[in-house]
Amino acid sequence: MSKQEQESSTSEQSTAKASDFASLPLDPEQLRNLADLGYLHMTPIQTQALPPALAGKDLLAQAATGSGKTAAFALPLLSRLNPRDFSTQGLVICPTRELATQVAAEIRRLARYRQNIKVVVLCGGQGIGPQIGSLQHGAHVVVGTPGRLLDHLRKETLTLPRLRTLVLDEADRMLEMGFAEDVATIVAATPTDRQTLLFSATYPDNIQQLGSQLQRDPQRVTVQSEEPPSTIDEALYICSPAQKSEVLLRLLRHYAVPTAVVFCNTKDTVRQVTAELRSAGHAVEALHGDMEQRDRDQVLMQFRQQSIRLLVATDVAARGLDIDDLPAVINYDLPRNTEVYVHRIGRTGRAGKKGLALTVFSDRERFQLDRLSEYLGRPLEFSSVADLSGAEQAIQAPDYITLCIAGGRRDKMRPGDILGALTGEAGIPGTAVGKIDVLTMSAYVAVERRLADTALQQLRNGRIKGRKFKVRKL
Repeated sequence: MSKQEQESSTSEQSTAKASDFASLPLDPEQLRNLADLGYLHMTPIQTQALPPALAGKDLLAQAATGSGKTAAFALPLLSRLNPRDFSTQGLVICPTRELATQVAAEIRRLARYRQNIKVVVLCGGQGIGPQIGSLQHGAHVVVGTPGRLLDHLRKETLTLPRLRTLVLDEADRMLEMGFAEDVATIVAATPTDRQTLLFSATYPDNIQQLGSQLQRDPQRVTVQSEEPPSTIDEALYICSPAQKSEVLLRLLRHYAVPTAVVFCNTKDTVRQVTAELRSAGHAVEALHGDMEQRDRDQVLMQFRQQSIRLLVATDVAARGLDIDDLPAVINYDLPRNTEVYVHRIGRTGRAGKKGLALTVFSDRERFQLDRLSEYLGRPLEFSSVADLSGAEQAIQAPDYITLCIAGGRRDKMRPGDILGALTGEAGIPGTAVGKIDVLTMSAYVAVERRLADTALQQLRNGRIKGRKFKVRKL
């Protein structure tokens, strides 16, 4: 081996070692847990954020959704916990219930190396009574949204005198949603010697101001938004504002899009586009901030379980939506913030799979395309709507229908219990059962459309874990 090759090999080994979780001062049991969970090498945000955070420093970090930021704050938070102290030692504030639920689930996974670590989710849209009951038995970590956290602080059902780590996740969205005063009130109830980890996908001036108010000499960590991966095919189409709805329908036919998230900038546009797609025969649902939390949860679950094909959403509502295998993303509106474009289309083409990112924009949005091109550092070419071809095709109904069961983890229910209830006496083949998701107070199971009615009757008439539960079709 030549000297140059040796130097190159040594450099690669050093880089690999630096990105290895074993290079961090983590408990050996946690390292084994990380390996079991498939955490093999640190992502860029983890490489930069974990060493100072584990050393106890405050952190001001810029990183996008899907960058691995949850582990970047969860590992330091967990490392500072005293399992024998059931007071709240870690608090994570999130802008939406969907994100809070997702974060809590990941913290539970990362905490598996220790016994009896209790993680409680406090969000609106759920009864406050069961939450108060959970807090009465203590919670090491609380994950919640600002409004509901304030409710518990005012009722004194949540107290934070022993808090060690405070995390603000997606702080930019919290400020956009008007939570600045609520966050300030919550922080005022925490000890001044806490560690504060602030994560934001974008870095506007008000994030700098928030950090200066809440943190002590924070370390700034920035992972630049990356160029969309080469696995994503991008196509942009220009048209008049009046044509956008028709062009969207033509794009769905031309590209034979099986499943997609359609992004709009406003709630009114989400409602309009959803109605037009539904009128055209598509299995579609809307997701926006004016919806009741229960309805938002059910829409997300239907999309995850492939019982609807299209989801029309605003950016804020889609935070917390994490689909590993999303074939396509469609921008019905160009986002106002250029970084959001990269975040949106980065939801497809993950894990080396091919993805498709389609964008419809009107003449009046042309200036935003120029700004986006400048931000990406490359020209963005757009195509003519006249290039779209493709004969009319029959719109296929989704393969699955989702059934909702009025029982969940609170009832000691597990996915295997639901699968057994369907494949036992009912004789439904296991291959006809899709994803099963068990939440705290409810559970959802996807069943092939042709057998959905049979499955519904079986679950209604039969028992799960020896008990009867209400079941309905979504």
